[in-house]
Amino acid sequence: MARFRRARATSAASLLALALAAATVGGCSGAGEGAKTSLSVPAPVSAAERSLLYDAEQTLVQRCMSRHGFTVWKVPEHPIPEQRDFPYVLDDVAWAREHGYGSDLERRARALRAADPNRRYAQSLGAERRADAMDALHGRKRNALTVKLPSGAEVGRSDEGCTAEAETELYGNLVAWFRAEAVTQALSGLRRSQVTAAPAYAGAVHAWSACMRGRGLPHPDPAAARARFLDAPGRATPAEERRTAVAEAACALSSGLSRTVGRLSSRYGDALKAEHPLAFRERDRLQRAALPRGRAITSTD
Repeated sequence: MARFRRARATSAASLLALALAAATVGGCSGAGEGAKTSLSVPAPVSAAERSLLYDAEQTLVQRCMSRHGFTVWKVPEHPIPEQRDFPYVLDDVAWAREHGYGSDLERRARALRAADPNRRYAQSLGAERRADAMDALHGRKRNALTVKLPSGAEVGRSDEGCTAEAETELYGNLVAWFRAEAVTQALSGLRRSQVTAAPAYAGAVHAWSACMRGRGLPHPDPAAARARFLDAPGRATPAEERRTAVAEAACALSSGLSRTVGRLSSRYGDALKAEHPLAFRERDRLQRAALPRGRAITSTD
């Protein structure tokens, strides 16, 4: 799949776990999921409301870790706001003209990770104390809760530790929240794989590649175009990166690839929601119900 994007945690606590892990080294979906239902469908929360829940979860994790004798710092949800997610093809000419494929932003992200106070704090703890911090964050029973995904794979998580405690307090039902979040995230990944497997996608990529060849850039697909810049940084100049990225974006628009992936993404996304309505409904219900708690938590932070 042609893809590049900024790294983004799915929960507030996962960013803290990454910092600890970096220092160390150097229920199933319901049987009636596809059934029709006449129950009212809660509206999905907005981006601003998701940010509120993100901040509330971080606050709860921070308080819990403090009770266990550990210090954690909140991590911004969007530490580099300019970073963008282009899951199939870069199609923003202005962004490409400024950032190329985002190598400049990746360098900033690496610098932020190196300076992360959570990472420095974890490194200062020592191996034994750091392991205790991980246990405080995630508990010891790492697969106490399990969910079977639509693909058939099974994922698990702990029902102990500050992460579980924070999500329980915020969403009210840890089992339901884990199930809904895991399934909807997995379906998002499935949607992307369905888009890239579609014949219409292959045809649009072929037209895109012909456009690129016409600009003197013979690349078979967007992943190949950007590989030399993101997979092997430093081998090309910033001007070369921007030139290729701008060409990719311009060709994505003129060839119809951008329009095609937008149409396919909507089609497959709608189909998956219709096939698994309970997971999306439960996620939206739990998030919406959590908003008053989130506001109360952040107002006293």
